[in-house]
Amino acid sequence: MSSKGTSASSRKKGKPSKAEKQRLQKEEEERRQREEEDARFLAEQIEAARLEKERLEREELERLEAKQRDHREEELGERRALLEEKLDAAARWKKDLRSRAKWDRYMLCNGSPDPTVPQEINTFMSLWSDEAEEDVESTLSRSRLVLCLIAELEFLLADAPREELGEDEAAEYTQTTRQLQALLQRKFDDATELLLKNAAALSDIDTGNMEKVIGNETVALCIWANLNKNPRFRGHHFQEEAMAFDLPKPLALSNIAVRILRTDYDHLSCLSRTFQPPAKEAEENPEAPEGEAGDWRPAEEEEEEEDGKPVPGSDAAEEVKSILSAAGDREDINEPDEKAAAEAERESPAGDPSEGRSPTPKLDEAEEEETLEDDVLDLRQFTSLGGVYYFDVLVLPPQQKQVNGWSMVQLLTGGLQRFSYPQESFLSSSLGVSLQEKDMEGLRSPPVGVSIKVPHNVIFFEDPQVARWDPESLNWKTDAIMNVTYKAEVRELRFSMEAFSTFTLVQESHLHMPYESWELHPNGSNGVTLSIASAVTDIQIEVKDEQCRLAAVSGVDADLTRVIGRWTTPLCLKAEMKRVGLNVFPAEDSGKYVSINKKNEQVETMAYQEMALLSPSFTFAWSKWNHSCGHEQIVVKVREAAGSCSEDDWSLYMLSPQRTQRLKVSECSESFSAELYDGSEFHSSLYHMVRDHCSPEAMARLPHSHHLFIDCVYELLRSTRLLTFS
Repeated sequence: MSSKGTSASSRKKGKPSKAEKQRLQKEEEERRQREEEDARFLAEQIEAARLEKERLEREELERLEAKQRDHREEELGERRALLEEKLDAAARWKKDLRSRAKWDRYMLCNGSPDPTVPQEINTFMSLWSDEAEEDVESTLSRSRLVLCLIAELEFLLADAPREELGEDEAAEYTQTTRQLQALLQRKFDDATELLLKNAAALSDIDTGNMEKVIGNETVALCIWANLNKNPRFRGHHFQEEAMAFDLPKPLALSNIAVRILRTDYDHLSCLSRTFQPPAKEAEENPEAPEGEAGDWRPAEEEEEEEDGKPVPGSDAAEEVKSILSAAGDREDINEPDEKAAAEAERESPAGDPSEGRSPTPKLDEAEEEETLEDDVLDLRQFTSLGGVYYFDVLVLPPQQKQVNGWSMVQLLTGGLQRFSYPQESFLSSSLGVSLQEKDMEGLRSPPVGVSIKVPHNVIFFEDPQVARWDPESLNWKTDAIMNVTYKAEVRELRFSMEAFSTFTLVQESHLHMPYESWELHPNGSNGVTLSIASAVTDIQIEVKDEQCRLAAVSGVDADLTRVIGRWTTPLCLKAEMKRVGLNVFPAEDSGKYVSINKKNEQVETMAYQEMALLSPSFTFAWSKWNHSCGHEQIVVKVREAAGSCSEDDWSLYMLSPQRTQRLKVSECSESFSAELYDGSEFHSSLYHMVRDHCSPEAMARLPHSHHLFIDCVYELLRSTRLLTFS
């Protein structure tokens, strides 16, 4: 009884009463309210501090912007005095140089015609066209002059500003260039025909066939004539030029000759419609350019006029078409010359793309992509390297015969004749029937094997691709080429083709883009070095005064003596580097083929100009934040060249259409921010921006830099477009 009472009493004591619960709840509520009040008060203080900070930052920003606006005209005027006056002085110097060069060309009395004077160049072409029985040696000798004339016209088209070289004059130069190229190829054909007429006299005693290899620094002519007609003959190797061919068995007993004409130059790619960038909008009412340059025609075509008046440009187009399509003709060798001429005339287009800059409306990009066949090479994306190989099987002309002490030879008209191969067209035409596909299966001709040694003066970062020239569509194509093998250690390329076709080696044009990084740093007085790192190699370009040169290329196995270490202008350096396969110069439409960091063109141009102005004292480099700042801004890494090379010496500057500022972030920051560097201000130019954070000695060197040096650096930066393609 007693223990039960004690237990109940203890349980009653341990249980809080209702009044106690209410008191505890009230204390808890008061504590919670105090905490909420303290938190609200703290939040209000933080928000007030934030608003005050933002107000002060906004006021400071407005003050800095107002200060920049107040000094904008002054800063831009000082910039113009330092930069634009230098660039204008360089432009005047180059204009005077072009004028002096034109006068020097006029006063040059070495017997060479002036290709810009229609009367002189037309007379030269007409006289050379009329020359008959010109041998290979004479043609090779004359080819040097012709190639110099073509190079002179191409340089004028590339170098002269639009305001100095009008559209009509440019069309004349282009038309003259195409005529010279076509005439040069025709003269090589004539010289080949003359050589083959004397093949028997030049035959080898051991084999009974004729082999001839002759050339100069730009052209190599290799000819083999099948005089012995040995059924076991399988092919021939021209050891001097490291070129070989496998003769298909059906041709072993044929009266043929095989010619490989290798040229360092490429006069075919410019005829393709994919060579020039597509026009942004089609021209209205296009007309063929008129001028005296179109008056020249070969003597045998002078009678082809309508109403007694020549048609400007049409003859050059037909001649280019007829000469270049000859390699792909499949006409019967027994057909009359009149029939062949009629077929060529029907196939010749009225508007050849070789006439002038833009004789017909160009397709826009959408139409260009839709109409381009899969096997057609886009020459905006691919580049021909190492020249062109004109690979032909020819009809062997009748040889001299000795009859009773007389030398007799059958004379044929029509010039150099191509032999019909593959044999399908020959068989069907000779039999006079149209064979079905199943009937032709057993008559198909074997492919033609080719082996060449890739020239040592070009760089292939990937295995070379082979493309054949299609004379009908005037395009490089990748079809009808099989069994391509490449031995990189000996630079030997082997492949097979369905027919004897003109071919070239091609490579992707944008292998170096986008660049992985770049750096521009001073190199003595009026000198800088531009280093570009790409996915396949590292390139160094040096600038000294008004010239530049390729200084070094890493990891390449090629003979670059013609380009590396040679001082020249940015325009010539660009052409030479692209010719050997070092293309770090984007075209206007390169953004279609490579990922780019597109920037405002005005800001980009301004950045290149100011980088050129500051290059004597400052080093510029790639920044990863240039991808994060947007289309209207550019971020570049800058440090004073006289300082140390530690990462802490670099500063980041952001350029925009309105102003330039120094950024607080660094390359090591986790995220991008446009926050202004502590204690920094806004300026209207990069020149004034870096002036706030550099030594007086660095700025003192800038006014003394030569205007031609500044212009050369600017042209190099504008050609490489580092800020967009990296």
